Amino acid sequence: MIKYLYTFFISMLPIVELRGAIPVGAASGLPWYINYLLCCVGNMLPVPVILFFVEYVLNFMKKIRHLDKIAYWVEEKAEKYKGQVTKYATWGLLLFVAVPLPGTGAWTGSLVAAFIKMNKKTAFLSVLGGVLIAGVIITLISYGVLGFLSFLL
Repeated sequence: MIKYLYTFFISMLPIVELRGAIPVGAASGLPWYINYLLCCVGNMLPVPVILFFVEYVLNFMKKIRHLDKIAYWVEEKAEKYKGQVTKYATWGLLLFVAVPLPGTGAWTGSLVAAFIKMNKKTAFLSVLGGVLIAGVIITLISYGVLGFLSFLL
């Protein structure tokens, strides 16, 4: 039971997300379908919170010494990827999140969507689609189906 919770909570972490959690679940012996579902659900849990509250939280953090640096760093990261997502809106956000590379996951996609004031329902669905696609790719690689292509990543 602990390996299920461990994998689930890893998938909720920023930067690591399901890109790191699925290989951990695979290494701990979880069945692929349970691992995939746990990690997708865990990765999506922070998304509504980010979409609805990130601006309020960052504005609050800017008023507190030492936390202000983190708030500005988060804004800078979102600004960095803003052009990639804004250019193609819904599909751009989906593809951005679907690319299984560090820094292009649900957390960053949600931050960018919130900063460009994207419709929250559309943003959520785009991030969900991206998470599901990234989850499939990482699951296939982690369980060996695409292991022969892993040198490309």
